[in-house]
Amino acid sequence: PRKGALAASLLGKGDGALSQVAMLAPIFMLLSLLLISYGVGSIRCSSTTVNGNIMDMISLLDFKRDITNNSRQALRSWHASVPLCSWEGVHCSSGRVTKLYLNGRGLLGRISPSLGNLTFLRTLDLSKNGFTGELPPLNRLNRLEYIDLGSNSLRGTIPDTLTNCSKLWILDLSANLLMGEIPLGIGRLSDLRKVWLSSNNLTGKIPPSLKNISQLEEIVLTDNKLTGTIPDEMGIFPSLVYLDLAGNMLSGGIPETLYKYNQSSLQYLYLYSNMLGKTLPSNFGDTFPDLKHLCLDNNNFEGHLPASLGNISRLRLLNLSSNNFIGQVPDSFGYLALLEYLILQRNNFWGFIPIELGDLKQLTHLDLSDNNLQGGVP
Repeated sequence: PRKGALAASLLGKGDGALSQVAMLAPIFMLLSLLLISYGVGSIRCSSTTVNGNIMDMISLLDFKRDITNNSRQALRSWHASVPLCSWEGVHCSSGRVTKLYLNGRGLLGRISPSLGNLTFLRTLDLSKNGFTGELPPLNRLNRLEYIDLGSNSLRGTIPDTLTNCSKLWILDLSANLLMGEIPLGIGRLSDLRKVWLSSNNLTGKIPPSLKNISQLEEIVLTDNKLTGTIPDEMGIFPSLVYLDLAGNMLSGGIPETLYKYNQSSLQYLYLYSNMLGKTLPSNFGDTFPDLKHLCLDNNNFEGHLPASLGNISRLRLLNLSSNNFIGQVPDSFGYLALLEYLILQRNNFWGFIPIELGDLKQLTHLDLSDNNLQGGVP
């Protein structure tokens, strides 16, 4: 009855009222389209936000078009008829895409450059998929804080333009097929906390510009083809917890900065499988109060082991195998009360096994093989 009354009222007012209804029709149509593409809850947002939301949708649909295998149907919700912020893996704030989580979805294809248009993006995680091709330009993502493209099959070089993402906290490009040098401009990422570039084919030297990133906590460059010496800058990070340069072709000795200053935060130091050499200085173990893992195996270190290694009281793993160390195993190792793994095989140690090793109650793995030791095991 109310609809009939409304119609009669409009008819009673003549053609002027009907023309007003006709003028309002396009507005109702536009509102309907916005509700479909943007979501009912966001209708109060400004026109700038709405336009940005539509641009975000177009960018993600372009990304979807470059996916060649979506066998797990991870992107089945990615349609214009579904509110953008309800798409799988898409997270929004104030109607703009701020996070894209699509790790381990079995996606294959190239990473579309259109992701570079998601200018409000803070987190990008496409790890553990099968993406190929080169890294897309992401230099417009000035809000990006977290990028994880690890465990894919990406090729080419790391573009220097990536260092324009000046707010990055975490950069993970590990386990890909990347080549070339680490960009010298990486030092511009002054907020970076963690850099993971392991298991690629990176060449050249470790850029000294890392010294500009004073808040670094983790540096992982394992299993590449890096050459040259370990820069002195590796020892000047006050918050560094994890340093892994293993599996490269680094030469020279361990920089003095790594044992001259108090490394109170460092807990994991992996330098194994390089071409490092020289002797360990007598004070090497005096500045690592919290070090848990020390792995220098498969290098060319020589000379006597410093007794100061026994001062690394929190040490749980010590691997010095496959080097050219000589002399006796220090009896100060008996002070390493938390030690679980002691691996000294394939060196040139001689003399008796220190009886102090018998005091290591936590020790579960002891390997002293391929040396010139004599006597029994304590």
